[in-house]
Amino acid sequence: MEYRYLGNSGLQVSVVGLGCNNFGGRLDARQTADVINKCVDMGITFFDTADVYGGRGKSEEFMGPAIKPHRRNIVLATKSFSPMGEGPYWQGASRKYIMDAVEDCMRRLETDYIDLYQMHRPDPKTPIEETLRALEDLVRSGKVRYIGSSNYAAWQVVEAHFTSKENHLSSYISAQNEYSLLQREPEQNGLTAVCEKFNVGLLPFFPLASGFLTGKYRPGEPAPEGSRLSGASPMAARFLKEDNYDTLMKLEGFAQERGHTMVELAISWLASKPYVGSVIAGATRPEQVEENARSGDWRLNNDEMAEIDAIMGV
Repeated sequence: MEYRYLGNSGLQVSVVGLGCNNFGGRLDARQTADVINKCVDMGITFFDTADVYGGRGKSEEFMGPAIKPHRRNIVLATKSFSPMGEGPYWQGASRKYIMDAVEDCMRRLETDYIDLYQMHRPDPKTPIEETLRALEDLVRSGKVRYIGSSNYAAWQVVEAHFTSKENHLSSYISAQNEYSLLQREPEQNGLTAVCEKFNVGLLPFFPLASGFLTGKYRPGEPAPEGSRLSGASPMAARFLKEDNYDTLMKLEGFAQERGHTMVELAISWLASKPYVGSVIAGATRPEQVEENARSGDWRLNNDEMAEIDAIMGV
């Protein structure tokens, strides 16, 4: 497993991480522990969750006992912003809420510090300086080691960067956004350029396009029962389209010619980007963890990256 420094920090993360949104929902406590233990065995050290995953705290609650034996040897990341209760004081990025949210996250995770604490979304009603000053106090207290953003637009990452710099505050070392072979918006909206310019580590989520890039969805066939894109899921309407199937067939051919799976291509393509810190890949079984970890070993050269862009019509 390769380890990379995240952004302009001294924090090293495994190039393949684990997205923990399945814990507490699709996985129970025992299954959660099985997946986490397999990650540690495979050298995956970056674990990303959020207070709302699994249904208002369940992911963090299931993770707490499972990560405890490994706490010193992993990087634990979580996020806050979305409603965790009723009323105005249970969401957002205000100083009042952040201070409460961090305490709740640590309690559920059974830890006294969070390695990477991220704002899950930008808060248009709270000045960014207020958010960053609250996060600075948490860093100084030792409850949070590093801070990052999630779902910020490129201009918001820039605004946060300069606000931190001008006020001598801790800055976001990471930006977590959706990014995959099928979702190239971070390139189109300038986020990848911003990450390169200001040395912010990009943490792609949904690297497999909600499972579409695993290849288990086939044209003309119903989605596998119980899969993320089955039924009337809004994600199904987004990904299960004829042009995406055409692209998938071409990408599968590219991977097979080189002796790799589609999953390995999807993850390695992201890992081959210099601004990517860790690819946040989900898993519901230890076997999936093994395939995700192997995917981080393949690096595409410049010619191969250009060929993929040609396939994608970029």
